[in-house]
Amino acid sequence: MPIPLIIDRSRDQDFMALALEQARLGAAQGEVPVGAVLVMGGEVIGAGFNCPISRHDPSAHAEMVAIRAAAATLSNYRLPSSTLYVTLEPCSMCAGLIVHSRIQRVVYGASEPRAGVAVSQGRFFEQGFLNHRALVEGGVLADACGAVLSDFFRSRRQKAPGQAE
Repeated sequence: MPIPLIIDRSRDQDFMALALEQARLGAAQGEVPVGAVLVMGGEVIGAGFNCPISRHDPSAHAEMVAIRAAAATLSNYRLPSSTLYVTLEPCSMCAGLIVHSRIQRVVYGASEPRAGVAVSQGRFFEQGFLNHRALVEGGVLADACGAVLSDFFRSRRQKAPGQAE
């Protein structure tokens, strides 16, 4: 039986700021800057940033990395009563993982109009066939989260052809 989730929105910005730090770490390594932290009982139990390029792993999205770290920390593949903070609206792969992990709450920063499935391209977490529902809230530090991505892609477009990344 999961521990009841007590929603304390007063710390959402603090935890999203930690996710932004993760995103910046990824950007520094040439990865698309998306960061995530997983929190349980007010403590970070997993953190990560996008790293599919460096890991040669298409599943190494920030959410996946943070959830894997948290599961290892707890020695449990289920993460009830936890909140995932991610700088970008989750994609379908990550949304499925969130449900299978039994994460109770997802807080994201910027919307992802092309591939986000929390609200942008459908409402995955509200589908009737799911055996677990995660509470989803968006827009926390959305401007800062979006700016990290915009700056990253602007910088890449401005590099001269043939210039190393």
